[in-house]
Amino acid sequence: MSTLGKVYLVGAGCGSYDLITLRGKSLIEQCDVVIYDSLIDSSLLDFAPDNAEKICVGKRAGCHSETQENINTLLVEKAKEGKIVVRLKGGDPFVFGRGGEEILSLQENNIEYAVVPGISSAIAVPELAGIPVTHRKLSRSFHIITGHTADDLLPENMSAYARLDGTLVFLMGLKNLKQITDSLIKNGKAENTPAAVISNGASTNQQVVRSTLKNIAEDTEKQNLKAPAIIVVGDVANFDFSQTLSLPLQNISVTVTGTKRFTSKMSSQLIKLGASIKKLDYLNVIEYRDNSQLDNALMSITDYSWIVLTSINGAEIFLNRLNKLKIDIRKLAKIKIAVIGSGTASVLEKYGIFADLIPESYTSKALGNQLAERVLQNEKVLILRAEQGSAELSEILTDNNINYDDIKTYDVLSNTEITDNTQINTDFITFASSSGVNAFFENGYKISPKTKIICIGEITANVLRKHNINDFQISKTSNVDGITDTILREV
Repeated sequence: MSTLGKVYLVGAGCGSYDLITLRGKSLIEQCDVVIYDSLIDSSLLDFAPDNAEKICVGKRAGCHSETQENINTLLVEKAKEGKIVVRLKGGDPFVFGRGGEEILSLQENNIEYAVVPGISSAIAVPELAGIPVTHRKLSRSFHIITGHTADDLLPENMSAYARLDGTLVFLMGLKNLKQITDSLIKNGKAENTPAAVISNGASTNQQVVRSTLKNIAEDTEKQNLKAPAIIVVGDVANFDFSQTLSLPLQNISVTVTGTKRFTSKMSSQLIKLGASIKKLDYLNVIEYRDNSQLDNALMSITDYSWIVLTSINGAEIFLNRLNKLKIDIRKLAKIKIAVIGSGTASVLEKYGIFADLIPESYTSKALGNQLAERVLQNEKVLILRAEQGSAELSEILTDNNINYDDIKTYDVLSNTEITDNTQINTDFITFASSSGVNAFFENGYKISPKTKIICIGEITANVLRKHNINDFQISKTSNVDGITDTILREV
């Protein structure tokens, strides 16, 4: 039996992560390694298992990227390690994606592979800009051409392109736009042929310039369009079939910070409303696995009258530890549960446990005050939470002479290996915790003047102030819905 792994060449589609095929998504969810291009929607990486190796190989104009030869070698090496490898490629693997070269390398090394098609930018970008590449009685064919090297634009090639009746779609040709248009005209294409250039297609930064073949280069230069861009030449460029159905956050960009769990949940909600998302999931939840204090408390769980959980992470660690210690959940029958937030409560509800106390205000202070009113003199409280949990909760219990054990079950630490652009230029940025704010600035990030800041709770707000940030909005409720509602009000 072969010990070699398998390689799947998966087209990521063009634009938002949800344009990938179901088959492609399924393969990402099962892979050991994902080797991806820089132009894919980074949300696709969230589908990969937490322990999957994620390797960016670039392939973006004007930026450093791996050579194709190195990518081929990498695919072979990972497969020879027995790994399931997803080669995640922007658009479609075979539309100028050099997927064929990768397959030849796999064939030479007797490595099994499969291909999953994706939506090519050659079709999707014009389409999302309102330009169909074909239209009945106007353009019955379309031709996809690379435009970024001298060999692609040889005179004999341009002469052939100029004689074609269908739509011409040039990829990666922005820097050669003037050469392309002049050559087409020189070889007989009418000067008044409609033409369009789409920059940053399928994104909130999309720009479209429509003109004639004669004037498109000059008009594009005036608008200072940047790569990546697609050039469309033909009568269909006169159409504007841009969608008329709009979403509340369409053309709004949001940077979401925090843990992978939070940024995924927050992003999913905002994307449904039409927002474009940049995720900074630089916080890692580190569970304290050798936690004798927690284990001892759980083994004596019936000594407590209340269990207090302040986060989704804390609730999951609590339930998982009960299971690992084989503690029957029925032992919780006479114990009351207090939580902060509907998200934490929903974790418990999956196990048939319904919280007895959820304060209307999702804060440690509100929870502490309500516990002070409800905990009886002879009752004992078990608090399970993060290392950096708010001191307000324990201070309130102490001030009210309530007997409690405060056990730390995890910490939230910053991932210091951050290489992203440190300047945030999106319309909004969100912070869900004080640790998220500190990690953001410790890692050298900066916020542009145009970016509106939304945060959860006064504790997070106070940390923003410590970093000399005073212009921000605090969501009315300290959860994903609260942040979303605040953004909607600010748009």
